[in-house]
Amino acid sequence: MALGKSIKMYLTIFVATTCIYMVLYQYHISRQPITSPELLKPPPLYIITPTYRRPEQLAELTRLGYTLKHITNLLWLVIEDANQTSPLVQHTLNRIGVPYIYLIAPMPEKYKKNKKALPRGVSNRNRGLEWLRQNATEGVFYFADDDNTYDISIFEEMRYTKKVSMWPVGLVTKFGVSSPIIRNGTISGYYDGWIGGRKYPVDMAGFAVSVKFLHERPTAQMPFKPGYEEDGFLKSLSPLNVTEIELLASNCTEILTWHTQTKKNENAAPLNMTKYRDTNLVSIHKLLVRK
Repeated sequence: MALGKSIKMYLTIFVATTCIYMVLYQYHISRQPITSPELLKPPPLYIITPTYRRPEQLAELTRLGYTLKHITNLLWLVIEDANQTSPLVQHTLNRIGVPYIYLIAPMPEKYKKNKKALPRGVSNRNRGLEWLRQNATEGVFYFADDDNTYDISIFEEMRYTKKVSMWPVGLVTKFGVSSPIIRNGTISGYYDGWIGGRKYPVDMAGFAVSVKFLHERPTAQMPFKPGYEEDGFLKSLSPLNVTEIELLASNCTEILTWHTQTKKNENAAPLNMTKYRDTNLVSIHKLLVRK
């Protein structure tokens, strides 16, 4: 009898102790901050890339795409100056694997008659702004041309832009760089090979904008005015005080983007089908972009 009572007592103590432990454990867990995968995500980045049909198109999209593949929480808005989408571009984007939206935005016919410079990329970028207004509520967007070169660190820096951020761009005209001039931590002017009476003589690759800031300026867009696209767009974000512009790339002392340009190539010559009909060249030539 005594042994049975002892066993019962020990079992009672064990159960009670276990219950107390579980209650304390649950209390401890309830005091811990909730960490959700969504809360750990950085602000989204929207990269707007205008493109158009040319022999170098797929090569340049591939180069940029594999740069963007290193960046988390990013959506690539590839917008082509065309009347219909291209299966070759679609195939290239699918192969790269960066999350993307592929849109078309042909240049209005009236601007194609311009005998001087054409306002290339304007319809594309404005289509990107339209998409953002309809589909995005937070994050930052950036106009990334497909023929430029980017250090991936600039994407992480621009991601936290509250209004507008700026930084230097290398290899722009004979000056070698286009950049805000910083004195005592603020912008005192701009260094660029062509000022042209612009309020913001900066390169397209040298600034990023908050999506929220864009929403607060519903009429902001890029003008169809060659040479004044950046200036016109930034002025359309008014009111914007120069002191509100955030300076990236170590207070504009580093070059993390370059305005490079690929040499323009002629269309590839037609394939001699009599000579190469039964070779791999037939398939390869179907992958070449011609104007």
